[in-house]
Parts: sequence; structure tokens; C-alpha cells
Amino acid sequence: MLIVSSTAFSQHLKGKVLNTFSQPLESAYVFNVTTKSHAHSSENGLFTIDNTSVGDSLKIGLLGYETKFVVVSSSSFEATLPITLQEKAFQLDEMIITEELNTASTITRLDMNTNPLNSSQEALRKVPGLIIGQHAGGGKAEQIFLRGFDIDHGTDVSINVDGMPVNMVSHAHGQGYSDLHFLIPETVNKIDFGKGPYYGDKGDFTTAGFVDFSTKDYLKESAITFSMGDFNTLRTLGMFNLLEKSKHQNAYIATEYLATDGPFESPQNFNRINVFGKYVAFSSDNSKLSLTASHFTSRWDASGQIPQREVDNGNITRFGAIDDTEGGETQRTNFNVEFNKYITDNTRLKTNAFYSHYAFELYSNFTFFLEDPVNGDQIKQQEDRHIFGVNASVVKETSLGSTPVTISSGLGLRHDIVNDIELSHTLNRKTTLEQIQLGDLNQTNVDAFVNAEFEFGKLKVAPALRLDYFKFLYNDKLQVNYTTQSETKTILSPKLNFYYDAASNLQLFLKSGIGFHSNDTRVVVSNQGEDILPRAYGLDFGKVWKPFPKLVLNSALWYLFLEQEFVYVGDAGIVEPSGKTERYGFDLGLRYQFNDWLFFDTDATITHARSTEDPDGQNYIPLAPDFTLAGGLSVNDLNGFSGGIRYRYIDDRPANEDNSIVAEGYFVTDFNANYSFDNITLGFVIENLFDTEWNETQFATESRLQNEAQSVEEIHFTPGTPFFIKGTIAYRF
Repeated sequence: MLIVSSTAFSQHLKGKVLNTFSQPLESAYVFNVTTKSHAHSSENGLFTIDNTSVGDSLKIGLLGYETKFVVVSSSSFEATLPITLQEKAFQLDEMIITEELNTASTITRLDMNTNPLNSSQEALRKVPGLIIGQHAGGGKAEQIFLRGFDIDHGTDVSINVDGMPVNMVSHAHGQGYSDLHFLIPETVNKIDFGKGPYYGDKGDFTTAGFVDFSTKDYLKESAITFSMGDFNTLRTLGMFNLLEKSKHQNAYIATEYLATDGPFESPQNFNRINVFGKYVAFSSDNSKLSLTASHFTSRWDASGQIPQREVDNGNITRFGAIDDTEGGETQRTNFNVEFNKYITDNTRLKTNAFYSHYAFELYSNFTFFLEDPVNGDQIKQQEDRHIFGVNASVVKETSLGSTPVTISSGLGLRHDIVNDIELSHTLNRKTTLEQIQLGDLNQTNVDAFVNAEFEFGKLKVAPALRLDYFKFLYNDKLQVNYTTQSETKTILSPKLNFYYDAASNLQLFLKSGIGFHSNDTRVVVSNQGEDILPRAYGLDFGKVWKPFPKLVLNSALWYLFLEQEFVYVGDAGIVEPSGKTERYGFDLGLRYQFNDWLFFDTDATITHARSTEDPDGQNYIPLAPDFTLAGGLSVNDLNGFSGGIRYRYIDDRPANEDNSIVAEGYFVTDFNANYSFDNITLGFVIENLFDTEWNETQFATESRLQNEAQSVEEIHFTPGTPFFIKGTIAYRF
């Protein structure tokens, strides 16, 4: 009787979910069919499931893998139970929403599987509702639009890669500047995103949302890719597996070279070199150590933003220039160490430490001869930056009586040292006519957060609290006397989220929270601490629903209020406050699988964005989109063929506060097709399939040409790419 009772007694069962390459699988759903208890595998593939006895049946599933059933035996408790899942084609009808750890991550994983990344720009476009535009020769960070924001280059969305921040605080060109071009798209494993200020572990810039990229831990195979296309476009890529036969270690290196002249009459002479390496080791106690190193360098020439009047009167074409001496160069070197460890069966530690060296030099001319009728208005923005940081978080799964509770808490530090941050009036990228700003700055951000998730049956309640401390220091080198200007600020950001599983394939959510974004250090100290960390108040109500087996719908009604809207003034090198604003809207996403190989997706957003301190008709927020639409039809591995057609649309939108100047919308279609046989893949990409005449970026700018007596305020734009075709050949080994 003692033997029988001891073996029948419910216990904790520890297991590890792997793929056929012996690599851990994250977010696999482990369900005890007998007792109805459940768990998810962690980043290390590990899980602990409660209330489990000998004879119970476990169901282990992950979208894109064959479901497996395991009968628990007495030996299952003696060591960590290994479970191997076999990869297979995605089947949307197998997805059960309540079993997904993160539905947003699952959606992007589905999108990446049916539409693999082949450019760093596409990486951001994987976020539903996010639109980007390039306006400076390909080397400058993209302009971002999300939830009624013209985010410029990252003011209202935080972007991270492997826990390392991409946003640059107090940047020479603009606050939050996010140059993601150091990310080689083929190395991306996972994209997590969230919209709104609702996440305790996300801080600065997380007002419209966040995007987190995770790189691959291993390569299934090595590959060499070569691409050529219109406008002298060339891309080479090498992906090399360095530890192919090692079971507990992975290492690979990826190298990328990209060059193009673009469609412009003055060649862009753009080139970029990327090198990325990663080493991953798993210890006997299932700890995981990751080391990554990367280097990126880029240079380019640009035709800048051209005035509409010069195109209309025939003086220049859409691909001409007023000042073709614009351009720049930039580089970034990164080192990142990540360490994950289970402290106990129910407590895990995740930490990373990083260092980045970043250099930037940009030449622009927004107004031509408005300020200087002789030499022109060209400016140089330059900086040299060192970033040090560390993040650590602990996740503990416990219970409060019969209520399961998951508590996450963490600490973080980021320290930026920026030397010789400069704004100067220049001529022909050679002569400095006047130094407008020059100085050194230090900015430190220390943060702490705690997040709890209480499971009351079908209802999950998740309160969170975040604390951020900032220290701003600036030394103005243009002052006669050496002085250090400084300011400090602390902000507390509460969040409260609710998730309700109305059915196995219907989840409702209500999210609420307060977020913020920081201002530029130079503006902070000159304003004596005014408008340092304006708050953002947000609310989301929505659902994720599978009304039919092969259809997934996600939708949300949302509202966001900002205490202060920041507008970047490029030729002055400052960030100007423009008052309180509010935005509200509706997001809708759809994923449908016709059969094993044909997928359809689309994402639409409707937004109302206004200033609350200006009268009606004078309260438009410049460049805030009212309606966006993006999606496509994808073929995935049909007898070796894959590809698809993609579209993106943004409507006409106000370019100034009274809507008297309008930025024209566009609808652009891209097409790609690939055929794989043996170890070779042949493919081609067509951008702007129907050769649409469209403006990629647009601004209402006051400018004066050299032959004009008076200035004119109107649309200045960068033309979008015309019909463009590129062919690719890849060899895998």
C-alpha cells in the first residue's frame, strides 16, 4: 500500500522540449490530459508541470511541429524528461488561442514562416500596422508610422535586439533614433511586439509600442547568397555554421555586403558591410550562455527631399535633386552577453550585459537657401557614442492559495557617453561655416520593475509597476567657461491588464497603463528640467478570435493621451514641445490559410489623432496617418516553389496643423518568387510591381531656392522606388 500510494502521489514533473536538431523549443504547450494542469516551455526548452502522477498522459504541442503524447512513468521523475518534436508545415487549424503563450509572437512567427525576411526594412514591417519610409539615400534610419504617430526615427516605439537597445537617446539627428541596419535579416529568429504603454519590462520610448528581435541560436545549414538588380544593386550574404557536430554548443557567423546607386539621377553610392557572430552553450544544469559580436559600417550620398514646385514646373524630375551633396556615414560595433539559468524548478534568471560603440555623421539640407542665400543651408550632425548596459530579471512561478501566480521582477542600467555631439552649418560636406551646437553629454537610466500574473480560472489579472531614474549631463563646448549642466528625474509607471479566455479560441483583453518617452539631454538642461519625461496614458480593449479553424482575427479599440508631443526641428537641432495630444483608433488583423501552401494576411488601422490645446481645424498632428493597410498572399513550399504578392497602403494625411498642405497617400505592390531544388534556390523580387508613382516620405517645409525672392511652404518629398527587379541565387551546404 505504501508503494502504491507513493507512486500515485502527484508530483512536479520536469521536462525539456527539443527539436530534431537537439535545440530547445520555446513556448511549447504542455498539457496534462488527466489532471488538466498545464505549462509552457521556457527559452531553454524547460518546463515544470504540477499535479502529475504515473500513468498521466501529457500532450505537447507547438504550431509548426507535430503534436506528441507521452505517458508518464516512474522513470519520468528521475531526471529531466526529454521530449523531441518533429517540424512540419504550419497548420492554422491546429492553433488553439488559449494554449499560446504570446499570440502576437505566434502571429509574427507564422508571418516569417510564410514570408521570410530578406531585408532589414522588412523586419519592422512584420509588426502589424507599422509603416516605414526611407528619405536619405538608404543609410539613414527609416521614418516610422504606428498608431497615428509620425514616430520620426523612433521617438515613440522602443526597439531592441537580443535585449540590447537600438534607440539612441539624445541623438545628434533626433531623439530615439533607431538604425536597425546592423541586423542581418536572415539571422532573425523571433519578433515580439506590443502596442501601447502596457508592459512593465518596457520603459523609455514605449508609448506607441515596442518591437523586440531575437537572433537565431543556431543554423540548420550554411548558405551563400548572391543577388543583383536594377540601379547597380548588389547583395552578397554568407551564413556559416562553425560547430556543426557539437551537441551542447552552437556557433555561426554571418556576413553581408549591400551596394546600390538607387533610381536617382545623382547616384547614391550606397554600400553597407555587416558582420555578425554568435556562440551559444548549454551546461549540464540547463543554463544557457550566449555571446554575440557584430560590426556594421555604411556610407551613402543622397538627393534629399525635393520641393514639389520644382517638379511641377519641370526644372527637375522626381528623381532629381536641389542639393545632391547630402549623405553620410555611420558605424556600430556591438558586444552582448546573455545568461539564462533556472535557480530552482520554478524560478529562472535571465540577464544580459552589452556594450556598443556608435559613430554617426549626416549632411542634410532641408531649406536650401532660406537662411544663407550665398552658401546654402546644409548642416552636419555628428556624434561618437559609447553605450554600456545590463539587464537582469527573475521569473518565479508560485501560488497564492489555489491561485497560480507568476511574478516577474527586474533591474536595468543604461549609460550613454556621447562625445562631440555636433550641429554645424557646412558647405559641400567639406567646409564648416559655423558651429551651432557642440558638446559632450552623459545620460544614465536606472530602472526597476515588478509584474504579477494571477490566474483565476479563465481570467488572468496582470498588474505591474515600473520605476525609472534618469540623470542628464551636458558640457557645452561653445561656452567660454567650462560648465556642467545637469538634471535628474524619476518617474513611476503603473500598468494593469486583464485577459479572459471566453472560449478555447476566443481571448478578450483589456490593457491599461502609463508610459513615457524622454527628451533630448541638450533640451532638458536648457529648459531647466521642463518636459523631461512626459507621460502617455493608454487603454486597449480587444480580442483574438478563431471563428473558423483556418481563420484568426485580432482586433483592438484603443486610446492614447500624451502630456506632451515632441516635434524634431532638423535644421535647429532641437526638439520642440507642441502640447497635449490624444489618439484613438481601431486595429484589425486577419490570417487565413486556404490549404497547406497558400496563406493570406492583412492588417488595417483606423486612427484619429489631434492636438487637444488648439482649436478645431488647427489641431491636426502633421503626418499622423488616419488609415493604413498592409498584407498579401503567400505560397509556401508548393513542390519547391514559394513566394507571394505583398501590398501596403497609407492614405492622404495632413502635413501641417490646419490640413492646408496634404501628404499624398500611396498603394504599392511587391512580388517575389523562389524555386528550390537540391541545395540551390533561385528567386527574384519585384518592388513596385505596377510602377506606381509614389512619395515614400513627405514633409511640409518652408524653403527658398537660390533664384527665389520669397520662401515657399509646401510638400518636400523623397520619391519611392519605381519598378525594380532583383534576381537571387542561394546555395546551401
